[in-house]
Amino acid sequence: MKLGFGAIHEPDDERLTFARQLGVDHLIIHTPELRGEGFWEFEDLVRLRMRIESVGLNLAAIENIPRSFYDKILEGRPGRDEQLERVQKTIRNIGRAGIPCLGYHFMLLGVWRTEHSPTGRGGARVTKYDHALVERAPLAEIGPYTDEMVWDNFSYFLKAVVPVAEEEGVVLALHPDDPPVPSIAGVARIIRSVDAYKRVIEMVPSPSNCIEFCQGTISEMCHSAEQVYEAIRYFGSRKKIAYVHFRNVTGGVPSFAETSIEEGYVDMLQAMRCYREVGFDGVMIDDHVPGIINDAPWGFRGRAFATGYMKALIRCVEAGC
Repeated sequence: MKLGFGAIHEPDDERLTFARQLGVDHLIIHTPELRGEGFWEFEDLVRLRMRIESVGLNLAAIENIPRSFYDKILEGRPGRDEQLERVQKTIRNIGRAGIPCLGYHFMLLGVWRTEHSPTGRGGARVTKYDHALVERAPLAEIGPYTDEMVWDNFSYFLKAVVPVAEEEGVVLALHPDDPPVPSIAGVARIIRSVDAYKRVIEMVPSPSNCIEFCQGTISEMCHSAEQVYEAIRYFGSRKKIAYVHFRNVTGGVPSFAETSIEEGYVDMLQAMRCYREVGFDGVMIDDHVPGIINDAPWGFRGRAFATGYMKALIRCVEAGC
């Protein structure tokens, strides 16, 4: 298993130095600002990779393309075929630039939280979600969308992009809907269960059709820690986990709160054992770390704690603990 950093929008000197000082070898860049009208240019992707490699780090993946690149695809509107051609071009450029993975999501309304408050350990700021506060939300401007409509749009997208990714040697990694509730504001959220993830990998069988195993979101949709471990075993044994968001929560839908890495209901040592058991050798990154006192916006202090904890767990399971 490889230790990485994510949530990096711009790989500036400070973040690159921080990664090296903590012994992190891999980065996942989140929605970088690159040129291109609806797609990313090959040259810019090469420069991004070379920038990271110039300091001895590896670019493991790019996570998420701008919504404007595929909003018509998400919503099934006229013009989606033109957007699909540009997304295919982006995937080709990513592969030919030597970047092995593209993480993406199919959330029409994105990530939702109902609270970000100093209610974590010692007053750390954490995010929470309570569906009771959202279930009467007015219809979204783009809505309504049923499960069937979103699944149809997703299937159309997946069948168009997976063959291109496979041809170029790129792994596509799907993030689940967060929060994994049936719908918000009249818009369905389809990747809300382990069964939905299973449907995805069966829809277009390919080594390029994989998942971004957001353990926090999986924990939100499961009802016991054992279900989380079983999900790791199921997808990991099939080599469908491209990379991992290693975080923890208390509770699950319809109401949950994010926590420090070792505080939630999942035993993170046991989870790490499961990744080891199935032979997962990909990148693991921290995710949504609590806001620690006097920390910078990116969360250097919080990430240092989570990274050290993850490094210790990896060393432990590799030693047979």
